[in-house]
Amino acid sequence: MSRSSGSYSTSDLSRKSGDIIAEALRHPVTITQRNKPRLVLLNIEDYQRLMKQSDRRSAGTIETMPDELFAEFENAVETYAGEDEASRE
Repeated sequence: MSRSSGSYSTSDLSRKSGDIIAEALRHPVTITQRNKPRLVLLNIEDYQRLMKQSDRRSAGTIETMPDELFAEFENAVETYAGEDEASRE
């Protein structure tokens, strides 16, 4: 793989780790294994920026849902069910 592309093999990583780390401090570097991209090395500032931009949603259950949100959910379901019933008549 070309050094100028920012892509190195795992063999390169074991032999030239210092050079690869120095490059990763400037821009993300891809590490390949058997000619397939496997890892990306990037500086901490880029990593922190990505983490701040990442989706922070999480999955929950009805049991863990706040009461106010559960009430809204229940009302929406009842409204939908009523509209569905009315459309069948």
